Amino acid sequence: MVRSTGIGLLAAGLLLGSSLAQASTLRIALNEDPDALDPASGVSFAGRVVFASLCDKLVDIDAQLNYLPQLATQWSWSADNLTLTMKLRPGVTFQDGEPFDAASVKYNIERYQTAAFSKRKTELKQVKSVETVDPLTVAFHLSEPSAPLIGVLSDRAGMMVSPKAGAADGEKFGANPVCAGPYKFRSRVAQEKITVETFERYWNRAAIHIDAIEFVPVPDSAVRLANLKSGGFDIIERVPPTDAPAIASTPALKLVESPATLYYHLSINLAGPHVSKPLAQDARVREALDVAIDRRVLNQVVFNGKYVPNNQPIVPGATYYDADIPVPARDLAKAKRLLQEAGIEHPAFTVLVANSPIDQQVAQVIQSMVGEAGFDMKIESAEANTLVAAAQKGDYQATLVFWSGRPDPDGNISIWLQCDGSLNWGHYCNPKLDAALAQARQVTEPQERLTFYKEAASLYLTDRAYLFLYHITWIWGTTARLDGFSPGVDGLIRPQGMTLKP
Repeated sequence: MVRSTGIGLLAAGLLLGSSLAQASTLRIALNEDPDALDPASGVSFAGRVVFASLCDKLVDIDAQLNYLPQLATQWSWSADNLTLTMKLRPGVTFQDGEPFDAASVKYNIERYQTAAFSKRKTELKQVKSVETVDPLTVAFHLSEPSAPLIGVLSDRAGMMVSPKAGAADGEKFGANPVCAGPYKFRSRVAQEKITVETFERYWNRAAIHIDAIEFVPVPDSAVRLANLKSGGFDIIERVPPTDAPAIASTPALKLVESPATLYYHLSINLAGPHVSKPLAQDARVREALDVAIDRRVLNQVVFNGKYVPNNQPIVPGATYYDADIPVPARDLAKAKRLLQEAGIEHPAFTVLVANSPIDQQVAQVIQSMVGEAGFDMKIESAEANTLVAAAQKGDYQATLVFWSGRPDPDGNISIWLQCDGSLNWGHYCNPKLDAALAQARQVTEPQERLTFYKEAASLYLTDRAYLFLYHITWIWGTTARLDGFSPGVDGLIRPQGMTLKP
């Protein structure tokens, strides 16, 4: 009830927002409310968008997924690939005035590894210890080679929080986060607004030209677009492709697009009291579901052909995509035959989806497609954080979810598909897959790694605990008054270099 009231107020009142906001306040409409603003426990994409302004990382990435220095200025591997040594940026200060140094890195990595509430444990499990070589040099000692570690440190596990604040606030750190980024936390009203303000002692202060940023969660795309047009918002993210023409044809707005690592998939719950037994217990039923879906038609109907149909967590054409197992064509006859072989021609299950209009439309199109094969698919919608909470508890049969993607392939596969993956909500486990992924992590040469990722693909595409559907195209709408916004394949909004004209 609170959510619907908030949207109504936005629809009625945010049209006045541009006259009330200061010229140096950037207003960003998010598709959903972020979860905890703690890099240790956060899992939502909206949270990562906010973190881009709050929390610098050891490593960043550019638009081509190349690694860039941020809080670490350089790094190198030992000859046996068991030690990663990083040189740290001097003169960096946390937002509470505490200095950033090698001891800070050691504290953060150990916090991510040991805190009961941390979701980063799997990502860092190969890190055996962290050595403070000197105040500005840190060495990661590994139990086994882990090529993806640089990619891991370019995301939440590489975000550095103030050791003083982290120790004082513990699990409640996300209520008042303190990092080393360009903006410091000011306030948050759940489901309504997060406000951050410029941190004057930021190490790259010369690149920051906007005084404050307000992040406002608005799941209704029509409301987001209306308020962008009126001036109530300066940026809206994850614009539906159907709204792109309206933005492109409006002189006061800019349409910004970029390829994306973000993909959507259906997660099928394989264990627990809430599973749909035919779907969970029989791979033939999951295969029937898979071949009953026409990914290309889904892309045309819902996304105006702008997205990329896919059956893997790696974008087609990328180095680690398995071109030998392309997107399958729809085969309704095969789907029906598989259900007959499984002895259940009308399996029933419920798909949990976020309460965004686009996600619900995707679910409805899939519902129609699989219904023709004999599936009785129901749709249940929930607020995004409610969906994640239910999924983490295994309280679902199938759920439509997305992963924003990572620069290293391991970060797009292991987190969902590995037996101990931190987002393996459906309890899928194949030891052979885990072994292939482990071997891929131990080598750095791309063609050698690809051999192991192809082996992994042959396994997870047979088991079908996750049905990968499509990679999106990032689409943003911005006010024409905004300059310096550089889109990236990770979909984050980096404030460095952005200016907002009066």
